[in-house]
Amino acid sequence: MDAACKMNSPLISIVIPTYNHAKFLRTALDSIIAQTIPDWEVIVVNNYSQDETVSVVNSYKDPRIKLVNFSNHGIISASRNYGISITKAPLIAFLDSDDLWYPNKLSYCLNKLAQGYDFVCHAEAWIGPGARRREVFYGPDSRATYRSLLLEGNCISTSAVVVKHEWIERVGGFSIEPEFVTAEDYELWLKLVKAGARIGFVGEILGEYHIHDGNQSRIALRNMAAEMEVFLSHKNRFLENINRQVINRRVALIYFGGARGLQNSGNHWQAWPLFFKAVVTYPWVSKFYAAMFLNALGRRP
Repeated sequence: MDAACKMNSPLISIVIPTYNHAKFLRTALDSIIAQTIPDWEVIVVNNYSQDETVSVVNSYKDPRIKLVNFSNHGIISASRNYGISITKAPLIAFLDSDDLWYPNKLSYCLNKLAQGYDFVCHAEAWIGPGARRREVFYGPDSRATYRSLLLEGNCISTSAVVVKHEWIERVGGFSIEPEFVTAEDYELWLKLVKAGARIGFVGEILGEYHIHDGNQSRIALRNMAAEMEVFLSHKNRFLENINRQVINRRVALIYFGGARGLQNSGNHWQAWPLFFKAVVTYPWVSKFYAAMFLNALGRRP
């Protein structure tokens, strides 16, 4: 990179893919403007929204906020990859258009990166549906290995990540396989760790992940199917001579995750078949039975 590019390039590029989220987008952008670190740019990758998205972005007179139109054909990872491709910033952060950050998010993440990490993930507050709020702490460090991520599941959130640009390029960015949609972030973390990237976790709540009312059962089932596809893809390519019981346990955990998603959205009857699949596949996990007891009472986790 020549001197002119370095001088004109911000430290952090924040990629926001969006489609018809104008009513949330302003809050997301305001949370970036409020950051204590000013050396950033925002790339809003608009999937040709039919609402007021363009007007919302254009209302900001901040040259650090850029709007690009890009048709992703239903593959949100394609939008993220496009945003990454048009920036030279050495660090990339992601923010979904309906989420937000707290003002010290970037400063905390930069401090963690300075300790020798290649990408970092901070804790979040999960908000919704309705008035529900839950504090979620990702990690811990012992989970930041390829085998642990693959066999225990995802412990990283896209809107909570700052990652070195060079590492994203090294692994080819997000997958655009249709089967991975909703789990494409999980697949990227697996690729990064497999390639040797070092994850650091920040134990501070520095943002909010919002869960909206809607067809949560459909979303839970789609997430489960995508996670299964990611696991099977990596298992078939990278895991040799693995114990069958280990595979069964992971598959059962994926079924369990789908059941919990349905339970969490109040679809208790729809959750039962997945709980039973989890138990039949691998019956030696105590939390399966605790969750089923709550489900029988009609309670959410």
